[in-house]
Order: sequence, then C-alpha cells, then structure tokens
Amino acid sequence: MQQLSPTLAWLVDAAADSGGADRLLAELGAHLVADGVPLAAGALTLEVPHPLIAKRTWLWRADTGQVIEALGFAPGGLAPDPPNDAGRRWLRDTARGEVHEDIVGRQDGPLLGWIGPDPFTADEIGQLRQAARFAATPLAVLAARATLRATLDAYLGKRSAERVLGAPLRRDLGETIQAALLYADLRNFTILSEASPPGEVIAALDAWFDRIAGAVHAFGGEVLKFIGDGVLAIFPVVEASPRRACEAALRAAGAAEAGMAYLNAERGAKGLPPLAFGAALHLGEMLWGNIGAANRLDFTAIGPAVNLTSRLEGLCKPLGRTVLVSGALAAETDMPLVALGSHSLRGIAAACEVFALPEAQTQTS
Repeated sequence: MQQLSPTLAWLVDAAADSGGADRLLAELGAHLVADGVPLAAGALTLEVPHPLIAKRTWLWRADTGQVIEALGFAPGGLAPDPPNDAGRRWLRDTARGEVHEDIVGRQDGPLLGWIGPDPFTADEIGQLRQAARFAATPLAVLAARATLRATLDAYLGKRSAERVLGAPLRRDLGETIQAALLYADLRNFTILSEASPPGEVIAALDAWFDRIAGAVHAFGGEVLKFIGDGVLAIFPVVEASPRRACEAALRAAGAAEAGMAYLNAERGAKGLPPLAFGAALHLGEMLWGNIGAANRLDFTAIGPAVNLTSRLEGLCKPLGRTVLVSGALAAETDMPLVALGSHSLRGIAAACEVFALPEAQTQTS
C-alpha cells in the first residue's frame, strides 16, 4: 500500500483545523517545500458571501512565510473590482518561474496558484496537482465556516455574531450589558413611501442606512436592528468605563448629521426632497441575547434603557432638534451639549433630563 507524502497526510488529517484559509495556504506551502517542491510564492482565491466583497485572495511568500490579503469588491461595493488575475499577477512579480494554477474541487471552486524560482518540472506539477485534489475537503470546511461567519456578521453585526456562534441556540440565554444606545429614524417616511416609486424609496432607505450605520461603525459601535426606517445601535461599555462608549456614540451622531447634510445636497441637485431624521442617545443596561419562539429566535437587546431611547427620539420633532441626549449619557462626557430641561417621556415613569448637540439642526415639519 502506497504511503501518502507528509503534505497529503497533513491535508487529510489536520488541514481543516487551520485557523483560516490564510493559515492553510501558508502551512500547505511550507509542507510542499519540505517535500522538495521549490516554491517562491503561492496564492489562494475564494469567493465569499459578503455585501461588499466578492473575492478574497491570500498571497504567501516562501522566503518570509508571511501572508497578505487582497480583496475584490462586489459590484456596488466600496471600490471597483480588481482584475480577476490579481493573484496571478502578484505571483509573476515575485519570481521568474511560470505560474501553475489548479481549480480546487468543483469548477467554480477556490483557485490555488504557485510559482517557483524556475519553471516547474513535470514531477513538481504532479505534486502540486495532487495537493490541490487533497485540499478540496479542508478548503470546503474552511469555506463553510467563513460563509457562516460572513452571513451572521452581515445580518447580526460582528459582536452579536460572535455571541451567537459561541452559545447554544436557546432562547433562555442572554447577558446584561451596559452600553450607550443610539436610536434613529427618518422623518415623514410614510409620506415619502406613498408619494414615490418603490425603487426611489429603497434607494432613499439604503442611502440613509449607509450614513447612519457607517457613522456607527466608524466609531466602534454596532447596528443591532434595522426597524422599518429606524436603526438601533449600541456602543458597549468595556472595562467599566462608560465615558469612551458615550463619546463614541456622540461622535457617531455628529458624523451621521454631517453625512446626511452631504446626502441632502446631492438629493437637492437631483430635484429630490431632503431626508430629515431624529436620533436619541442614552446610557443604560439592557438584556443582550436570544428571544423568540421555541424554534424561531431573534438576537436583540431589550429592557428599560432601550424603551427610553426610543421614547426620547420621539421628542426630536417637538423640540426641533435632530439629536437628543439623555441626562444619563450627558453625565459621562465633557463634550459640549445644550441643556433642554426635564421632559416626560411616554410610558416612562420618571422625567428625563434632555440635552442636544450644539450643532443640531431644526427639524422641518
């Protein structure tokens, strides 16, 4: 019975336990070199399910063992697609040999490429092709994990996805956390949706969500929910120091205002009406975890702090302000705020001290 080479044995026994596709590429390259294949560099390209990224390519250098990553963006992403042969071009720039590539598994599977200091011999090409065949199963395992993680990140957010992946799927699991909360929604969205074609409505919603979610993520927060035309986001308190979370939430709210002003200038140039919004910030505790039916769960945040934030946002229009801040959050920052007095909130027993950002704009009715 023919014995497997050390490279093939590793692919069968241990490659699926690599920390990711980047580590698999580096370890596979090192094993092939140890088996006598002269390699200068390698590249591995995978298609990934992601709202912005279409492909991920990892590039490995044999002399340093380092791996870098190149991203190919999806249509409508943050940047134009790079050429499909990004890995091939990089390999050609690394060494003088000829690039050898194999599609791993099915026809649209991962692309594995190598280059040596000199052109590969027929024997060496045979070793590379055999390695690609044996790499199909561990790469499928890693791709499935990456798909699951990317999907959960896209629908739940990074922190919530980590929590879901690390806990059993039961509705009695959750934890109480302290966070700065941000709740925001569009003004007069019902009128807009009734007066505009569906395509325009969706485009307006997407543009709004880009601005508010982009601002939240830029300052370390996480969007928990898109609720109709509303957004619920959190900035978790870490190391028992709420100041950082509160100021991050305030900066995100200011950035959202600036982003919406720019968007409205663009809309005005196209003859479209401006999009007005209201946002509220609060600091409090909430239950962060699973709720729902026995066999249909939702991962979310609930509690009095969430309710207060939503009710506070309802004061934006009556008070003529874009962003309102609760006294609880205002007490944790030295950033300049405008005091608006104490106000009763619907469904909340105690009155709430209310503040506003100095640059807040008057709402249109």
